[in-house]
Amino acid sequence: MNGIGTVVNPLRVAIVGSGPSGFYAAEALLQSEHTTEVDILERLPVPYGLVRYGVAPDHPRLKDVADTYAEIARHPCFSFIGNASFGKDFTLKELADCYHAVIFATGAATDRKLGIPGEDIQGCHAATSFVGWYNGHPDYRDLEFDFSGESAIIIGQGNVAIDVCRILAKSVDELRKTDIAAHALEALAESRIREIHLIGRRGPVQARFTTKELRELGQLSECDPCVDPDHLLLGDTCKSELNDVREPARPRNFEIFRSFASRRQEKPKCCRIHFLLSPREARGGLRLEELVLERTRLVGPAGRQQAVGTGQMVSIKAGLMIRSVGYSGIPLEGVPFDEKLGTIPNKDGRAEVTSPAGFPVYVTGWIKRGPTGIIGTNRADSMATVATLLTDLPNFSPQHKPGREATVSLLAQRSVRPISFHDWEMIDQAERARGLPLGKPREKFTRISEMLAASGA
Repeated sequence: MNGIGTVVNPLRVAIVGSGPSGFYAAEALLQSEHTTEVDILERLPVPYGLVRYGVAPDHPRLKDVADTYAEIARHPCFSFIGNASFGKDFTLKELADCYHAVIFATGAATDRKLGIPGEDIQGCHAATSFVGWYNGHPDYRDLEFDFSGESAIIIGQGNVAIDVCRILAKSVDELRKTDIAAHALEALAESRIREIHLIGRRGPVQARFTTKELRELGQLSECDPCVDPDHLLLGDTCKSELNDVREPARPRNFEIFRSFASRRQEKPKCCRIHFLLSPREARGGLRLEELVLERTRLVGPAGRQQAVGTGQMVSIKAGLMIRSVGYSGIPLEGVPFDEKLGTIPNKDGRAEVTSPAGFPVYVTGWIKRGPTGIIGTNRADSMATVATLLTDLPNFSPQHKPGREATVSLLAQRSVRPISFHDWEMIDQAERARGLPLGKPREKFTRISEMLAASGA
């Protein structure tokens, strides 16, 4: 052993990114047998990543996991350094000077495109943008969405797509007591959307909704879900997939689709769930007017069926389209990146990085494995990455590293104002106080300048 991880020479690790995978990696390091100091560096002044900016505002219980992260943050060997951006305020070489190793937990912050003509026309948006906008993310604060038309289209049939559908379908009264951003609530209050098209290129058996989220779509006060009964007629291969014991949600979801197909529309809004349709072209003059789609059919063996075009085209009139067809990580300066997978190439969490020479670089979460799983999935993933790091520990340079002290000094030289976890707690208290008279759990600050002003730093 080289003496790292002792009282006289603590193992000092930087984690870039403060979402679930970053906090779970910190927890695993702090619970190890080695004396360890962990600094989480985050480009925003506020922590929690996807929990704060990805979870739908009408699902508050999913955000309770932040209490667990706050407990991790109170460990005496943990530090949060917010308002510090990798590649802008500090580099990989500078991390190598300050720490024994780094773990990137930067998630999948951008979206995948459809790759069709007209996709960038006004009125077409990514789900990442829309979700960030209604959750008060400062990167998306000033975006505008046009809700003046009566129809909206959502491409994708996973949980993010269904979140977007639900936010568009709910009444303002249903959203008013959530932590939805004030600017989003104000804009949605003026919405004229009455028909929402939720579109997937494969069939009802392959839709990736969780049962709880799908069932919730049938419980909205102002919107009825609609499914064409003909879309629920299954071939033998789909029947085989439906009865796959490894996928217990499929038969439950299929029964929900059947219940939707038998319902009469009685409420002012309707969510039409379409299957076997693939977008081909977004059309319009200055802005979106219609989406052209091709009907598809499924080919291939059970478990590996693919949607192929039939040549039959249909068109849906709409002024708003939101795509939710997958997420991708963003390349990081000095770190290899797989453009196709949207991840950092790695083996068991160990990134394939050769510079700075000998500096151990690791990855965890969506930037490691792609955008799969739920929040809790990241805990096992981060524990596995930390296990790899600790296995490599005998190979680390035995040199003492200055850690947080040197990092904060470096940021100060660049006139960057680091935000501590205590500063974040001041922001948190101020947001809760702002929400109290409105009956909301919090009213988020949506601009970095507001966060810094409220931090007391």
